[in-house]
Amino acid sequence: MSILTTDPPRSAGAAGDAGESCAGRAAGAGPAGRRWLAGGLVAAGVIMTGWLFVLAARLPATATAWHWPLAWTGLDALEALGLLMTGRLLARRDDRYRLAAVATATLLAVDAWFDVTTAAPGSQQLTAVAMAACPELPVAALCLTLALRGQPGRQPAGPGRGGRSPRPAARGRR
Repeated sequence: MSILTTDPPRSAGAAGDAGESCAGRAAGAGPAGRRWLAGGLVAAGVIMTGWLFVLAARLPATATAWHWPLAWTGLDALEALGLLMTGRLLARRDDRYRLAAVATATLLAVDAWFDVTTAAPGSQQLTAVAMAACPELPVAALCLTLALRGQPGRQPAGPGRGGRSPRPAARGRR
């Protein structure tokens, strides 16, 4: 199904068995699959953290980018697409706007980061900081707020909750 069509919006639980989440389906068969997936993601994060030190020690201070205009134009095109899709899905009351919003927020934050960190000192640096402070980071914050607003099952972490959603009611025999 194309997102650009006028198909009716879907709820998060409509695609799977009795409200099964996308993460549950992607992780395989049940809680064991989710535990393996979670462990693998944590392990990948630990490995990436170690890799940061290698990069910090070995990357050159400057580099030549042969496709610099294409890289920045492509990033800005993805941001524009993200904003268009977030707005379109939000207007249609399609809950998938949250996915588009969080992806767009991420792209805008990455854009601001690389604008500021790759700008030459002086007026280019000031322009990059101004662009990050004015349109990029506030729009990223708005998108992130939209993504988290009214999220089903979202509860603030508190004593005894551990930030987890309550377990669904058991089904079957009584």
